Amino acid sequence: MKKRKLFSVLIILVTLLSSIAVLAGGHGHKRIKKKGILLVAFGSSIPEAQVSFQNIDKKIRAAFPEIPVRWAYTSSIIRHKLAKQGKQLDSVEVALAKMMDEEFTHVAAQSLHTIPGKEFHDLRHNAHAFSNMAGGFDRILVGYPLLAEEEDIRKVVNTMMKHIPKQRKKKEAVVLMGHGTSHPSNAFYAAMMYHFQQKDPNIFVGTVEGAPGILDIKEIILNKKIKKAFLMPFMSVAGDHARNDMAGDEEDSWKSILTAAGITCVPILKGTAEYDDIVDIWIDHLKETMSHFE
Repeated sequence: MKKRKLFSVLIILVTLLSSIAVLAGGHGHKRIKKKGILLVAFGSSIPEAQVSFQNIDKKIRAAFPEIPVRWAYTSSIIRHKLAKQGKQLDSVEVALAKMMDEEFTHVAAQSLHTIPGKEFHDLRHNAHAFSNMAGGFDRILVGYPLLAEEEDIRKVVNTMMKHIPKQRKKKEAVVLMGHGTSHPSNAFYAAMMYHFQQKDPNIFVGTVEGAPGILDIKEIILNKKIKKAFLMPFMSVAGDHARNDMAGDEEDSWKSILTAAGITCVPILKGTAEYDDIVDIWIDHLKETMSHFE
């Protein structure tokens, strides 16, 4: 009888201690599951480039109508430029801190970068740090950028083939401008050109800050005796790089370099995020990420 009473007292004590621990840890209430999406882009201060971000925002809100969407720009230079114009854009860290304050429990931080370069890896590192904070998110996951694996390359190539200007003839070149980086992920651009050239040997992919550069592309075009080239950005927005480095009138722009070599240039100022079927690839990555919250 005494053993039975002692056992009952122990059960009551354990139950009370467990209840106190739960109340202390949760401030007296259980957290309600609240999912959110953070869209993370490099950013742009060019007004005409905002059409790309507007298209992404519209399509993602349509795909996830019940889930709040927030934005962050990874470029501090762009954020400071916009701040001077009276437009406030958050860094990833500030945006996530605000989402913590709004009591989001599950957050998908979707990269809108083109390749998984340094900025993507910084995003993953910093985003995951928030899950280890006291009172932080129950779970935070980062969605892959446009190109993350071989299948993404095939999808993007097949999709971009549909957006080659209709007036372009087979013996004319198409030159896609990527950003480029010193990060090993720069290899994605060379892989893209390989896949493009399996479909059309006169489509090239160059980069502003990596390899291959425009001088490499120029030599190939000259060797093929091509006289006309369509220049297209392979970036989510047709921002500063597209308007100045690609299509500008300065002597070191891609248009000027090719024109000086006797190649007629036709710039197409349209970012990849203006094409709905390209945005769909980012959305597929986001859907995969969100599925882990179910």
